[in-house]
Amino acid sequence: MKEQLLGIDIGGTKCAITYGITEGNCLTIVDKKRFATTNPEETIENILSEIEKMMKVHHLNSTNTRAIGISCGGPLNSEKGIVMSPPNLPGWDNIPIVSIVEKKTGIKSNLQNDANACALAEWKFGAGKGTKNMVFLTFGTGLGAGLIMNGTLYTGTNDNAGELGHIRLSEFGPVGYGKKGSFEGFASGGGIAQLAKTYITEKYQLGQKVAWCTLQDLEHITAQKIAEEAIKGDTLAQSIYETSAIYLGKGLSIVIDILNPEMIVIGGIYTRNEEFMKPIMQKIIEQEALHCANNVCKIKPALLGEQIGDYAALSIAANLTV
Repeated sequence: MKEQLLGIDIGGTKCAITYGITEGNCLTIVDKKRFATTNPEETIENILSEIEKMMKVHHLNSTNTRAIGISCGGPLNSEKGIVMSPPNLPGWDNIPIVSIVEKKTGIKSNLQNDANACALAEWKFGAGKGTKNMVFLTFGTGLGAGLIMNGTLYTGTNDNAGELGHIRLSEFGPVGYGKKGSFEGFASGGGIAQLAKTYITEKYQLGQKVAWCTLQDLEHITAQKIAEEAIKGDTLAQSIYETSAIYLGKGLSIVIDILNPEMIVIGGIYTRNEEFMKPIMQKIIEQEALHCANNVCKIKPALLGEQIGDYAALSIAANLTV
C-alpha cells in the first residue's frame, strides 16, 4: 500500500520541505525544496508557503496525505508540538509549530528532535530495518542519539532520553555538551578538532613540526582534514582518531550494558572512517561490555549516509499513528 508523506526539516541555517511516498519498507523521495532559515516569523511564513506550493504541485490534500513530520533541534516538547528555544534557532521561543502546520494543511503532524528523526529513518528505512531495539548515534558536529526500544521510539519523560553525549568518560579531555571529558567531547567533529589541537601543540612545544598543520592553521583544524591525513598514513593523525575510537568504545560499552540493544547504528564521521576506527572501538567494547549483551549487539555504519536528513522528517510522518 502506497502512502504519501510530507516532511519539514528546520535547521539553524536552512529549512527543507520534502515529499515522499512509502510502499512497504521502502521510501522514495519525490520532491524537495530548500530555503534559508531567517527570523522565526519569516521562516514560518516560508515553511507554510513552500508546503502549500508542494501540495499544489503534487495534488496533495488532507485526504490523500497520511501525515507531516517535523524535525528540529531541541529542546522541544514533542507531545505538545512546541519548539522551545533551541540554541541554533534564536527567537524560536515556545513556538507551537505542530498546531500552526496542522491549521494550515489539515494534516496530522508530529514534531521530534533531529536525532530522534534520524533514528527513525535508520530504523524504518536504513541499517536498523527489522530490529526491535536499536540505538542511533549522529557522530557529527556533536554527538546526538535516538533510542528505539521494544519497537517504538523512546523519548523519555520530557524528551531528554538519548542524550548520550553528556556522559562523562574522563575527568579531563575535550569539552562537549558543556562538560570536559564527555562522550561528545571525544566522539564528535568538534571534539576531534580539540584533540588535534592538544596533540599538535604538544609536538610544536617539543620542537617538532607537523607538515599538514602549522601553528597558524591550528585554530581552523577540522576532523575532516585530520581524517584525510590519517587515510594517507600520517601517524599523528591516526593517533588522534585512535583516541576518539577508544572513547567511542568506552561510551558504547556503557550503552550496551544499560540498554542491551540488538544494534547500534553510527552515522557521520564514523561512517566515513569506519575502516580504522572499528577495530580499536571493538577491542575496547570486548574488554568493557558485558559479554552476554555484546554478543547480541551488532554495530553498523548508517546506511542512509548523507541522505539521512532527507529521510528524517518523512520518517517521523511514517511513524505517526493517525
